[in-house]
Amino acid sequence: MLHDTLNPTLCVLIVSYNFEPWIDRCLHSLRASTLRVTTVVVDNGSDDHTCEIIRSRFPEVVLINSGENLGFGKANNIGFRYALEKGFDYLFLMNQDARIEPDTLTQLVAAAEREKAYGILSPLHLNSRGDATDFGFAEYTGIRDRRDAERLPSAVTEYKFINAALWLVPARIIREVGGFAPLFAHYGEDRNFVLRMQKKGYRLGLVKNAVGYHERENRVLSRTQFFYSEYVYFLTEASNPYYNFINAFAYSVLAALKKAGKALIAGKGRDAAAYNSIALRLVSKLRAASYTRREGYPMQK
Repeated sequence: MLHDTLNPTLCVLIVSYNFEPWIDRCLHSLRASTLRVTTVVVDNGSDDHTCEIIRSRFPEVVLINSGENLGFGKANNIGFRYALEKGFDYLFLMNQDARIEPDTLTQLVAAAEREKAYGILSPLHLNSRGDATDFGFAEYTGIRDRRDAERLPSAVTEYKFINAALWLVPARIIREVGGFAPLFAHYGEDRNFVLRMQKKGYRLGLVKNAVGYHERENRVLSRTQFFYSEYVYFLTEASNPYYNFINAFAYSVLAALKKAGKALIAGKGRDAAAYNSIALRLVSKLRAASYTRREGYPMQK
C-alpha cells in the first residue's frame, strides 16, 4: 500500500481485556470519526462477553483474540505487525476506556502530515465528564482543562512525555524505532518507547484542537499498585537508552536501595522491605534491560 498524501490510511489499535463497560462508547466514537479508519482490537483473553459483542455489534472491527493476557505492550506489538503488513500510513493507539470526538483523528493526521519531526502526536486527554484533563495527562503537561489547551500558542506543542492512552504514530516510526519492549509487562513500555524515539531525534507533541476522553478518574491506587509503579519507574531507568550500564544501575538498583534505607530510618519497615524486593527484582532484569537499552524491540522493515 503506497502512501497517498491526499488520503493517508489509519489503523486504530485497541488492546482489550474485559472491555464490556466501555465497548459501546469507545467503538461508536470511532464509527463517528470524520476520517475513515480500520479498527483492530487485540483481546487479551477477556473472560466477559467482549469478543461476542464485537462480532455481533461491530462486525467491521478486526478482532484478534490472543487467548491469554499478554499485557499492553506485547498485545500492541501484534497490532503493530498487522498494521505494518497491511501497509497503513498511521497507527492510532487507543485505550479501551477512552473515546474521541469526531474530528480528532482528522486533526491528528493533518498535523502529522505537516509536522514530520514528530514521531508521536497526542490529542488533549480529558476525563470522562470533559470538565478537566485526565490526572496523568495533567501531571505530564501541566494542562488542567480545555481552556488551558486553547491558550497554547501553537497548534502543536512539544512535551517530554504523554502516556499512550491516545497516540498517533506514523508507521515509519514503528519501523525505525521498533515496537514496545517485552521487558515491560504492563506500564512503562510507553515511556521506554518515547525515550528510544527521542534518542533518534523525533519529538512528541500535543495537538491542541484534537480531543479525547480517558475514563479512569475514579480509580484508587492500592499499596500493591503503588509499589508496582515504583518498580516500573526504576525499570524504565534501568533500560533508559541515554544511560550507560553504570548510570542505569545507579538510577535503578541503587536508587531503590536508597529508598529502602530512607524508609528504614523513618521506621517504615514494610516499605523498606518492598524497596529491597524491588532492587532484587531489578537485578534479575539487568541483562534484559541492557538489551532494551541497546536494541529496543525491532520490528520488520
